[in-house]
Amino acid sequence: MNHHRIYIVPVNTWYIERAVWLIAGTVLLVSTALAHYVDPRFILFVAATGLASIVVGFTGFCIVGNVLHRLGMPSRLGDRARGPTWYFTRTDSWYLERRIYVTVGFNLFVASILSLVHSPWWLAFTAFVGGAMFWFAATGFCIMANFLYWIGAEPRLAPEYARRATTVPSGGLR
Repeated sequence: MNHHRIYIVPVNTWYIERAVWLIAGTVLLVSTALAHYVDPRFILFVAATGLASIVVGFTGFCIVGNVLHRLGMPSRLGDRARGPTWYFTRTDSWYLERRIYVTVGFNLFVASILSLVHSPWWLAFTAFVGGAMFWFAATGFCIMANFLYWIGAEPRLAPEYARRATTVPSGGLR
């Protein structure tokens, strides 16, 4: 198990996957705010983002990733075997980053529906996920990525960025 390690993706340059997290986080935060302050139906943008994330996880196809690919942005998880025309993430195994797409997408979709049919308090969760995605793009640290890493999911984006946390004598983390 990797429970003593921290997984952080590279943030020294922009690449498709990192930009997608930033854009998705922004869409989630703005849509959640609009659903709360203007009209609850704006949560449908969060649901659409969740569904798009699930599609990326299962098929590798990303609408936003394709726009960024056409603009010339490099990729770190792109499947070059599918040709240079379209952007697809690799789907040859269930690596950590691919699992994030499915997990986050499912949670966003369910929380969106629950915010409409059960309680608007579910908007707090969609806002949290949007903030976490924005934070992930900015800092390279993601709570969900680390949880998956700690339970054994293998990162593909940057396995060399998984680093050992230093333990101080009192047992806390330095």
